[in-house]
Amino acid sequence: MTLDRQKLLAILAPMVAEADFAVEVYESLPSTNQKAWNAIAQGAKPGTVIIAERQTAGRGQWGRQWASPAGGLYLSVVLEPNLPVNCGYQLTLATAWGIATALGDRGVPVKLKWHNDLILLGRKLGGILTETKVRHEKIIHAVVGVGINWANPVPATGIGLQSFLSQQPLAAIDCLETLAAVTLQGTISGYKFCSPGGIDTLLPSYHKLFINMGQRLTVEGQNGVVVGISDRGELRVRLDSQSYNFSPNSEICLPPGAVSLGYDG
Repeated sequence: MTLDRQKLLAILAPMVAEADFAVEVYESLPSTNQKAWNAIAQGAKPGTVIIAERQTAGRGQWGRQWASPAGGLYLSVVLEPNLPVNCGYQLTLATAWGIATALGDRGVPVKLKWHNDLILLGRKLGGILTETKVRHEKIIHAVVGVGINWANPVPATGIGLQSFLSQQPLAAIDCLETLAAVTLQGTISGYKFCSPGGIDTLLPSYHKLFINMGQRLTVEGQNGVVVGISDRGELRVRLDSQSYNFSPNSEICLPPGAVSLGYDG
């Protein structure tokens, strides 16, 4: 399945007229994120987009391998956020919300799983990997990598968008180029909230899509319930019981990776 760059740009232009994207499409890359970092080293500007029809060494969270066979969407976007270093997870939170919202506007009921997964019908549709470069406590460069299942093989916990849409009477996304355009539109619309106070404005909408709200879990032997996401992308958990560490009904914030929340099915 070949992605047509000119077709993508024609679809994208009316969606994000204010954004200046420079799109590069490759048949195969080890990693679109790594290609984006190489481009930054060579002077690439914000808005540079790297797309591969497949990845041979795709990366997921915490160094995990991301299977990237032909048929999926694999892209990375170069950004210059100039955010404080402790706000890095806002990039993932905001872009995930933006992509989920853009897909939802086209009849795909995508939800969000903490902290970087796009969920459709309880299964993983895609994920986001954000990498950053810091200087003087500021994030000066960021690469937001997005992988979305389209027509590629998926594991038991995954779902392909093309298969889902084939069961819908009126599909607003009919090709990989449209999916790429919608993904870029969502990425930029979410990224606009990565500013002082912006995430606070976004969080109520994020929580409406958040599938982990109300989920029970155990933290350091204490039972609790998920009550939301903080403005730094942390998982907010209200604990039930008292121990020497926590008072009754106290709330703690867990950084990404601190707990695994699992999948349906």
